[in-house]
Amino acid sequence: MDTDTCAPGAGGTPDGPGSPAARAALLVLADGRFPAGGHAHSGGAEAAVKAGRIRDAATLEVFCRGRLHTAGLTAAGLAAAATAGLDPLDLDDAADARTPSPALRAAARRLGRQMMRAARAAWPSPGLDALAAARPRGAHQPVVLGLAARAAGLAPLDAAYAAGYEAISGPATAAVRLLSLDPFDATAVLAGLAPALDRVADEAARAARRAAYEGLDALPAPAAPLLDITAEQHAAWPVRLFAS
Repeated sequence: MDTDTCAPGAGGTPDGPGSPAARAALLVLADGRFPAGGHAHSGGAEAAVKAGRIRDAATLEVFCRGRLHTAGLTAAGLAAAATAGLDPLDLDDAADARTPSPALRAAARRLGRQMMRAARAAWPSPGLDALAAARPRGAHQPVVLGLAARAAGLAPLDAAYAAGYEAISGPATAAVRLLSLDPFDATAVLAGLAPALDRVADEAARAARRAAYEGLDALPAPAAPLLDITAEQHAAWPVRLFAS
C-alpha cells in the first residue's frame, strides 16, 4: 500500500513533523475527549476489578504499569511505525499476529474504525482514505492512530507517546467509574508513570526506525497472557459496563 501520499505536514502543519506547530496536534490526538471511542473501553480494568486485582490506587498503578510495558509497548511500536511510513496493511497484519485474543482483536478494530472517522474529520489525508477503503470493517487502532499522527505532521515518537498514554489512561479513567476511585488518586497514578511512559515511547520509536530496514519483526511483541484470558472472559459476560 502506497503511503507516500500521506506525507508529514499534511493536514495543515507546514512546519513539518515534530515541529512546535505540528506538536500541538498531539494535544488533540491524546485528548480524552477526542471522539475515538476509548471512553467505552476499560483496557481490561473492568475484569481486573471484578477479579480483585484492582482495588485501589496502589493496585491500579501495578495494573497500569504492567499494561504499559506489554500491550502499551506493542501499540506504541505499531503507531510509531505507521507514522514513520511503513505499510499500514502490513502493520495491521502484524497487529493481528500480536493480538492472540479474538475479543481484543475485535475491540481493536472497533476502536480503529471509530478513530478513523475522527481522524479523517480532523486531518483529511489520502493515506487515511486508502486504509479506510482497504479495511472497511476497521484496522487496528494503533495503526490508525499512527496514520492520523502522520497526517497531522507528528513524529513517530509523538505517536508512540499517544499510544502509550492511552494504554494507561483508559484503565485509570475506568477505575474511577468502577471503584468510585478518587479522580485525584487516579491522576496521581498517571503522573507517577510518566518516567516509564518516556522509556516505553522511546523504545517504541527506536524499534520503528529499526523496522524500516530490519522488517516488522523488529517491532515490540511482549505478551500479556492474563489480559488475553480475561478479555475472553469479559466478552462473555451478559452484563458489563465497558465494551472491553
